[in-house]
Amino acid sequence: MLIAVLALVGSGGTFALVAGTASAHWRNSSSSVKTESNKHRYNNWGQNNGASASPSATASASASASASASASASASASATGGGAVTTNGPSPDDFADINSVQPNVQKAATQSGGSTGVFTARCGRNENGHFNPDNFIVAPGVSNGAHHVHDYVGNLTTDGFSTNESLAAAGTTCAKGDKSAYFWPVLRTRSANDAADADGNTGTILTPTTVSITFRGSPTAKVTAMPSTLKAIMGDAKAFTNGVANAKASWSCTGFENRQLTDKYPLCPSGSKVVRTLNFPSCWDGVNTDSANHRTHIVFPDAAGACPANTKAVPQLRYRLTYALPANTGTNFAVDSFPEQLHKPVTDHADFANFMPDSLMNQVVGCINSNRRCG
Repeated sequence: MLIAVLALVGSGGTFALVAGTASAHWRNSSSSVKTESNKHRYNNWGQNNGASASPSATASASASASASASASASASASATGGGAVTTNGPSPDDFADINSVQPNVQKAATQSGGSTGVFTARCGRNENGHFNPDNFIVAPGVSNGAHHVHDYVGNLTTDGFSTNESLAAAGTTCAKGDKSAYFWPVLRTRSANDAADADGNTGTILTPTTVSITFRGSPTAKVTAMPSTLKAIMGDAKAFTNGVANAKASWSCTGFENRQLTDKYPLCPSGSKVVRTLNFPSCWDGVNTDSANHRTHIVFPDAAGACPANTKAVPQLRYRLTYALPANTGTNFAVDSFPEQLHKPVTDHADFANFMPDSLMNQVVGCINSNRRCG
């Protein structure tokens, strides 16, 4: 069993997490803000490539995982007991009953000079149906550069061709004029009868029950303002084949969030919702708004919440998404992924570009550093 370790920065401090075993993005170039009719089209975007993930493949064995993915992609579709869909992943082994998971979240102590405030950005749940399979951060100027569908809130025009200028000129779903781009791969319920597409994503897109976007402090320092146009990514959409070094997303259930899984989807009891937690890096180099790998200009703090030398703490961004799955869904749900990633939960990830007005960013910093809750 693969054991993954990550740090979750929470309200008032850092959460050290030890969890579980192993396992996400899409677009229509004609429109960046999708209409309701387009939304139905996107709900069945994807393909039953006809294979389940090899249970013996692990995310840390990149070469063997890649071979397993290739073999799986050529297999024929099948169904397992209980109606589980095992097309191009995930495998039944990619799920765990949350009741079987031991509490594994520990909160780091806030030190003298730390900051514990929380600012909430109110941006909705993508009720307007803004979806596409693009990523202007990692695949700029490319239609379908992500090969899996993204949920968007905030900036109304975000797509593969977005620029700093186009984003700054756009409208937003967020309050207080926040034009930032917030996005993550969609979660779907899946059926063996779903329509197919070459990218291997299939099923009905679920609108989150709740979307919480918060900016938090550092347990060891005051935070400084993020620069305008800062880009940040968290997680790794190719963690199944790349290995789990950058796999930072976690899964849980409402009522059980002291139990986090990094590489399994949670099976939640009746009345409990699936929870995705996506924590971003928060130690900025003080100079660059992006970097060649989109990671080295802003990195994660250590397990105690301290930033590396020559970096400064900025507000730490967290997405917390909840989903009410339809009755009897069982193991028939998954995040969108690149075809070879087999919809593994370890591939969950998210993206962000800061287009807050400077005055609003200053409010965020002031709120956090004065240890208040605002938004």
